[in-house]
Amino acid sequence: MEKYNDILYIVVPCYNEEEVLHETSSRLKEKMTSLINEGKVSDKSRIIFVNDGSRDKTWEIIEELYNSDEIFGGISLSRNKGHQNALLAGLMTAKEHADITISMDADLQDDINVVDKFVDKYHEGCDIVYGVRSSRKTDTAFKRGTAGMFYKFMKLLGVDIVDNHADYRLMSKKALEALSQFKEVNLFLRGIVKQIGFKSDIVYYERSERFAGESKYPLKKMLAFAFDGITSFSIKPIRLVTVVGFIVFLISIGFIIYSIVQNILGNTQAGWSSLMCSIWFLSGIQIMALGIVGEYIGKIYTEVKERPKFIIDKFIKH
Repeated sequence: MEKYNDILYIVVPCYNEEEVLHETSSRLKEKMTSLINEGKVSDKSRIIFVNDGSRDKTWEIIEELYNSDEIFGGISLSRNKGHQNALLAGLMTAKEHADITISMDADLQDDINVVDKFVDKYHEGCDIVYGVRSSRKTDTAFKRGTAGMFYKFMKLLGVDIVDNHADYRLMSKKALEALSQFKEVNLFLRGIVKQIGFKSDIVYYERSERFAGESKYPLKKMLAFAFDGITSFSIKPIRLVTVVGFIVFLISIGFIIYSIVQNILGNTQAGWSSLMCSIWFLSGIQIMALGIVGEYIGKIYTEVKERPKFIIDKFIKH
């Protein structure tokens, strides 16, 4: 059996994960030890937990794990910066120490057992390997429906993403170096990683129920995340506003011609209802258009300030 010396870092963003962290660390240690013993990765490989400003005992548990076993390390951000920024902090830190990095959530919904397939794909020459859900049978009917609409809508608006893929993926050092060249502050990593290119492949897996704790992505956050993804990677909403405005303009021209003809024929009469409907209709379109344009302007505002996407307070590693 061929033995490899590639250093693997598993990066796990954590926000208030004290209920699940001990079980997650236990399973990940078992998997990493197996990979090392099989000669698939180097014995210098590590598991890095990223504390995203948790308000519970998450960081204390990470420190305990670090003190108990050299396979564990930790990064603590100076404050809560959100899942995408915490993940990026972990990836950019791992880039300096590892040949391969696998990112996954702490809730044990991602199937740890397919990590072997990720590494095998890397050894076959892939720089990026996407973990993709093979089904959504564990989701509610509502979530299955909204998820399907999400991916279709994103693609309709020109966002290039992998269906049913979140942030469970392998990236080589080469791919992470390329990722570091993307400087945008408004992060949507699912879209950014797809822009990198390089040889990639997909590994399918069954997603489990959350082991413990509560989801950090309720419907409100999911909608905001989707909107961020659309406005970060597509200008089609702006173009759609332009098209709608042009259509409304043509309709208004038609109404003007119609009104003139009716006036010549002597068929004009006061119409309060039609007047009010037209005012509300046009006002609604204008407000919606201003909102969409404002969203893009807001993103420009945050981008040009170039504030740091994350600030690392502590980094512990053996």
